[in-house]
Amino acid sequence: MSLQQLRDESDFDQLPHNVAVTATIADIEEKKGFIDYYRFVIEVKTKGGSKYFIYRRYREFFTLHQTLESKYSPEESDRQGQNTCPLPPLPGKVFLGNKREIAEGRIPELNTYMKRLLGLPAWFLLDDTLRMFFYQTDQDSQQQPRALRPIQRVVMFDFRGNGKEELNLKKGEVIFLLQRVNADWLEGTVNNQTGIFPQSFVKIIKPLPDSNTEGEGEGHTYSCLRCFLLTPSGVDTRDVCVEEELTTQPTYKDLLFHMRNVFKVNDIALNYRDMEGDLIRVVDDEDIQLMIKESRGQESKIKRPVNQFPWELYVTLASDFSVYNTEL
Repeated sequence: MSLQQLRDESDFDQLPHNVAVTATIADIEEKKGFIDYYRFVIEVKTKGGSKYFIYRRYREFFTLHQTLESKYSPEESDRQGQNTCPLPPLPGKVFLGNKREIAEGRIPELNTYMKRLLGLPAWFLLDDTLRMFFYQTDQDSQQQPRALRPIQRVVMFDFRGNGKEELNLKKGEVIFLLQRVNADWLEGTVNNQTGIFPQSFVKIIKPLPDSNTEGEGEGHTYSCLRCFLLTPSGVDTRDVCVEEELTTQPTYKDLLFHMRNVFKVNDIALNYRDMEGDLIRVVDDEDIQLMIKESRGQESKIKRPVNQFPWELYVTLASDFSVYNTEL
């Protein structure tokens, strides 16, 4: 059922004005921290005409879909009941690949999913789980999109690219603009393809921000985590920048995942140095608490930059005990 058909029904007129009726992904944003991930910036429009932005990760879409399936999908696919509703398919999980490319590729699929979801019968739009997903929380309202992705529309004529680097464009298509290549060429995404195209073939609805003013006054404060990879061949020291505040207590799982990405090694163990200088193995969240508590007791002895965490992480190969200076 289309949105227009839904509007023609009396049930739709009875819906509250704050019920979401359309939702479109305006951009994706990378969140850097102990776990790097992308979230979707979604513009929501309500029946009453209000517009606002919400920020959701793919896993939140996945949780929403599972909950709705458990409530409304019929046990038998060929049997429909009064409280059942055929749900649109959600794009599946992707376990391998570039995170940005995965997020980019999901934009048209998730837009289609939300359009079909909000096009279901009026009674379905009153579901509490669905309404909470599209509800603008306090956390959503306190955030501002860093720079909504400009949209370009091909309005003049088709363009056939030469080579893999250039996009094929058709009149009327919407392109998500990524960056300017030079004075004449731009880079963007359309139909799950990323490439370059001539600016003269499109009309820019919203221009790219100037490179010298982008983010001006909106700089992010990064905290620095010093990490050491200890191996029989030597020590690899890294200063890892994250957005988390210095008071943040990460989980063991997040730290392990992040260190595997930083050092590109899977077979690792996490450790910290105690007051005596010995390495202590970290195996769970309680050990993380002890590590942070221990490091704070040493703050007066060790001078660190103001943006550096008071604790340091020592990463060792899980299968190699020769680098330890104490029995773990």
